[in-house]
Amino acid sequence: MDPWLIWLITAAALAVAEIFTFTAALGMLGAAAAVTAGFSAGGLPLPLQFLVFTIVAVACVVFLRPMALRYLLHPQVERFGIDALVGRSAYAVSEVTGRSGRVRINGEEWTARAYDETLVIPSGTTVDVIEISGTTALVYPRE
Repeated sequence: MDPWLIWLITAAALAVAEIFTFTAALGMLGAAAAVTAGFSAGGLPLPLQFLVFTIVAVACVVFLRPMALRYLLHPQVERFGIDALVGRSAYAVSEVTGRSGRVRINGEEWTARAYDETLVIPSGTTVDVIEISGTTALVYPRE
C-alpha cells in the first residue's frame, strides 16, 4: 500500500475520532496527517514524511489549539433574540397587572404582566423589562 494512502486513512480515522471526542487535538493531528499525505504523494521520502507530520502536528497543537479553545470557551458577549430584550425599557400600551397587560418593546407589542403581582401599572407608563417568560414580558415601572 502506498504511504500517501496510509497517511490519508490515518487522517480520516483521526477526523472520525475527533467527532466523538470534541477535543480539537485529534482533528489537528488528522489535519497534519492529511498535509503529510500530500507531501507523500509528491514523492517525499518516508523519514521526511515523519518530520513533516511532526512539525505540522506540533504547530497545530501548540499554536492553533489554544486559540480555538479560547474562542470556544469565551463567553458570549452579545445577547440575541428575547435575551436582548431583558433590561430594555418598554411602553405600557394598556394597563398592566399581575395577570394581564400589553407593552410595546422596540416597536413590537407584547403581552405583559407586572413583575410584582400586587402592582397595577397604568397605560402610558414607561416600564423596564425584567424577564421574558414565553411570550410574556414581566415588567416593573421605571422610577
